This record gives sequence, structure tokens and C-alpha cells, in this order.
Amino acid sequence: MEGVRARFMARYGMAVSGLTLALALLLAATFDYGAAARPQFVIDVPWIPGLGLRFHLGIDGVSLPLVVLTALLTFLCFVYLAGHGTERPRELVFTLLVLTVGMIGTFLALDLLLFFLFFEIVLIPMYFVIAIWGGRARRAAAVKFILYTLLGSVVLLLGLLLIWAQTGTLDIPRLAAAHGAGMPRGVQILAFAAIGIGLAVKAPMWPLHTWLPDAHTEAPTVGSVLLAGVLLKMGTYGFARIAIPILPEGAAALAPWLGAFAVVGIVYGALACLAQRDLKRMIAYSSVGHMGFVLLGFATLTPVGVNAALFGNIAHGLITGLLFFLAGAVKDRYGTADMPALGGGMLARVPRLGSLLTFACVASLGLPGLAGFWGEMLALLGAFAPAPGLSRPLFLVFMAVGGVGTVLTAAYFLTMLSRVTHGRPHPLGQTPPTDTRHETPEPHAPGTPEPHAPGTAEPHARQAPEPHTREAAEDAHGHRAGAPQRTLALLPDVRGYELAAWVPLVGLILLFGLWPKALLLVTTPAVLALLGAP
Repeated sequence: MEGVRARFMARYGMAVSGLTLALALLLAATFDYGAAARPQFVIDVPWIPGLGLRFHLGIDGVSLPLVVLTALLTFLCFVYLAGHGTERPRELVFTLLVLTVGMIGTFLALDLLLFFLFFEIVLIPMYFVIAIWGGRARRAAAVKFILYTLLGSVVLLLGLLLIWAQTGTLDIPRLAAAHGAGMPRGVQILAFAAIGIGLAVKAPMWPLHTWLPDAHTEAPTVGSVLLAGVLLKMGTYGFARIAIPILPEGAAALAPWLGAFAVVGIVYGALACLAQRDLKRMIAYSSVGHMGFVLLGFATLTPVGVNAALFGNIAHGLITGLLFFLAGAVKDRYGTADMPALGGGMLARVPRLGSLLTFACVASLGLPGLAGFWGEMLALLGAFAPAPGLSRPLFLVFMAVGGVGTVLTAAYFLTMLSRVTHGRPHPLGQTPPTDTRHETPEPHAPGTPEPHAPGTAEPHARQAPEPHTREAAEDAHGHRAGAPQRTLALLPDVRGYELAAWVPLVGLILLFGLWPKALLLVTTPAVLALLGAP
């Protein structure tokens, strides 16, 4: 009965998110790409007349790709859940749908206060996704997530209220068209700093990133996909929608600082990845580096750099979403995401899963011809020729440091692949050896069968694990209960529902890698408008 209800609720969520995706695709199909710089499909009605607040929504070339990405990833998460199963399915489906409202609303909002409200709506459902359906340390990770993001939101709100106090309006298109007129330079700098800090927590930018690895490591698979694929983009989107066009003098004054923090994050994220044992934690730290390239693009204040940031947002959402799907599948099959414990040989044991993991890693490290290449390359190109008024020698240093980051990115992904996908798989029926220097063997419990000797048949060998219904009960090294004794003889390869959830991401990574113009044609007119360029 529980299984039937879980499947019904997942299919209900899939139907609602499928309708949302269909509407998003309809918007994309009827969007006037010749006027991508102006808001379209606008809803502008009085909301709180006494305060002059309006319910103002619309979509332009900056927000359209993110709306479609959000609808797609949410739908694919429900496709995954329909085959995978979960505990408390009704509550999870409701939580994910509320999360979707906040994510899409953030990208549609054209009023500063409405933007802030949608920006905050996502915090509570994501807190519950981590705290209820997460791993062993889920509660601590959820508390850390909510504290960091709420504190960032307080600073963000102060910056938005400062703009309102200076201009008397919360209307984003009107403020963007004014390009800071009516606000003194000092006020713009103060407002940009406050808004930038609030957005940087969500992005996340070094050194405000420390909530991210714990949240990703403990979140369930669908939570990690939406956290990396969409929630991080809400922070960077705020720079394009609010901070840069509304506060141009503040942006010009603080752009060198933004660029400096960005390139430190690129190198720090890559070095942290090289030190990780846990696959999900490594992917989480990789997001710090990749979002550093996005922030570096914004810091250049040029059409090339801002286009690079917007392209990098979409590419990161597709690639890292796929990586977290794959990391969840690896953890399902092996019972752990600890890379030394996986033991290598994945391409021999589960070749389709290993091949998809290899593809996603190669895309993430920026191989030409895949989507990850263009955002990073264009960000470095933007740093080569920053906006007038910015120090070119300084940004050339940023470009060089970013280039080192791309080399380190290749290093940690290739190192991970050599440890996990290549080599010989361990003999069937044996547990992959782990690094025992930091572990003590558990004593044999009385009354339980003795472990069978290597090379002999296990009396009641367990079959490959079925999809789990709880991402919890793990030991200190990320192993699920019982995982060290599990046989790896019959690990299932990619299942049908997994293929249905992952193939669209693979296709889009190839599409935007081979035809980047498909995305740049949408964003370029809007970028020129928000920068005030002719």
C-alpha cells in the first residue's frame, strides 16, 4: 500500500511539474526574441495599494533560460522519484512543489520586494528537504543552510530598502532604465555591497560558501539537483537583474573586489576538490569554483563577461544537476559515496553508469564541444578586456589565476575518474578495500553468521540493492548500514527511469556545447540593455 501511494504521489508531482514545464516551453516558443531586452508576458496589478506595492511579473532574455531550466530540472526530479521511491512521498511532493513556486517566482519578479519574498520562499522547503530526507548529519546541515541564508537575506533586504528610500520605487524595469540616476555614488556603493553580500551567500562566493558542502553531502539526490541546478543561480541572477543595472557606479567601484573573491573561489574550490574522499562533497566544492567563473564574468561589467556568466549559469545547472543524479545512483548501488571504498572498475562493472559519469565530469571540466567550455572561456575573455574604468592589469591577473583554476579543475575530475571508473573491479562477492588507517574494524557480533572467506560462496548472498527509500543510517565515512558487508556481484546498471531523467540533460549539454549561439542570441540583447550599452 505504501509503495502504491508513493508511486501515485510521485506521478502527481510529475504531472504538475510536467504542466509547468509545458507552460515554460510555451513561453519560450511564443517569446519575441527580437525584443528580448524588454519584459514580456507582463502581469502588473496592485498588490498593497497603501504602500504602493504591485504584483509585477515578466520575463526577458535574462530570465527565460532560467525559468525553462528550473521547470525542466523539477520535472526530471519527479521522473526520478517516480521510479526511485521515497519515504513520506506526499510531504516530499508538496515540499518540492512549494520550492518550485519560489524558484520560478524569483526569476519572474519585476518588483524588488516581490523578488525578495520569492527569494525567501525557497529557504523553508529546502530546509525540510535536507532535514527530513537527508543523510546521517542532515539536521546539522539543514540548520547551517538556513542560518547562513537567512543572515544573507537580512543584509540583502537592507540593500533593497536603501534603494527604495533613495528612489521611492521598487519597480525593477524603471530602476534599471534609470541606471542609478538619483542615487549618489556613496549610496550606490553601500547598496551594492549589501545586496552583493546577500546574493553571494546564495551563489555561493568564497568565503561565504561553507554551508554548501554539508548541505549537498546530506541532501537527498533530488535536493542536491535542485540546490545546485537552481538555488545557486538565484544568487547570481540577482547580480544581473538588480545589482549591476540599478547600481552601476557601485558595481564599477566594487567590481575588482568581486573579481578577486571570484578567482580565489575558483582556485580554492579546485584545491578543496583534490582533498575530498566523498563524491558528493567533491561535486559540491566544484560548484564553488564554477560559480567563481560566473562571478568573474559579472565583475568584468562587459557584454562578453555578463553573457559568460549567464551562459555559465545554465551550463552549470545542466552539468552539475546530472552529476548529482549520477552521484546518487552510485550511492544507491554501492551503499557509499566514499571514493576509496568504491574501489574502481565502475566502467567494467556498470559500464553505462560509468560512461555517463565520465561524460558529466568531462563536461564539467570544460572540454570544448560541451556546454561547460563556453561559460569559462568567455569569462576569461571578458577579464582580458574589462569595462573602461577597471584596471586591465588587475583583471589580467584574474584571468591568469582563473586559467590555473581550469587546469586544477581538470586535475581533480581526472583524478576522481581514475580512482572510480578505471582499473579492475574487485572480485565479485568481496567488499572493496577501504583506507583502514582511519577506521577500526567492528567486532563480530555474537549470534550472527561468520563472514565467508574471500573466494567462497556466501550462503545467502544478497542481490544488488533496490532503490532505497531513505538516504540516512550512514556511518562516519558515508557508508549506509550494512554496506561494508554487501556483495557487489550483481550491481544493476542504469535503469529506465534514470535514463529518462538523465538523457535530456545529456542532450542539452551537447546542444549548447556545439551551438552556444542558441543561448547567446537570447541573452545578448538583454545584457546590452542592462549594461546601458548601445
